[in-house]
Amino acid sequence: MDARELIARRVARELRDNTLVNLGIGLPTEVARFVPDGLRVYFQSENGIIGFGARPPEGMEDVHLTDAGGAFVSALPGAVSFDSAMSFALIRGGHLDMTVLGGLQIDRRGRLANWMVPGKLVPGMGGAMDLVAGARRVIVAMNHTQKGEPKIVAELTLPPTAARPVTLIVTDMAVIEPTPDGLALRETAPGVTVDEVRAATGAPLIVGEVAEMGV
Repeated sequence: MDARELIARRVARELRDNTLVNLGIGLPTEVARFVPDGLRVYFQSENGIIGFGARPPEGMEDVHLTDAGGAFVSALPGAVSFDSAMSFALIRGGHLDMTVLGGLQIDRRGRLANWMVPGKLVPGMGGAMDLVAGARRVIVAMNHTQKGEPKIVAELTLPPTAARPVTLIVTDMAVIEPTPDGLALRETAPGVTVDEVRAATGAPLIVGEVAEMGV
């Protein structure tokens, strides 16, 4: 199992029955592949669809059926499409139970930066600000480090996405929960020690009872 699958499988355990869930572009869309049996989860994308599924098999792609990042998706029975105004009304109106987003940085308070790197071309800021502000639960799915450097840092050096802290951070090394007292280490990935997580993290961690990441 590679890192992307590990993260997606662990995030999928956070899904709940009969809920409306937004999946951001990239790694978060992998979560749609691992919905636990028996759960009715309705995936939403900012470009105006509810009810999409995993990427279709090669040769079955439809250029008119993509997520907000332009990646091919499938449509499950009962799926609906609509315009961006309706899509953002759902998000800003607080109707999303959960969103799963990628991350560039997370600080010690759990604040996310994920929409731009100063000086680099940004094709569009997307809906990350609205999603972090509007969804009931915000889960960040990302690699723990980037080129060996921690992505979980004491202070953001990139522009924050929102003032609100996220609900949970799932990486290829750990599951970390932002709390009022700081970042609490809840789980470590199979074969990863607490000390290795600490060494790869640029912010203090609260370490109590730590379980092995279940996937």
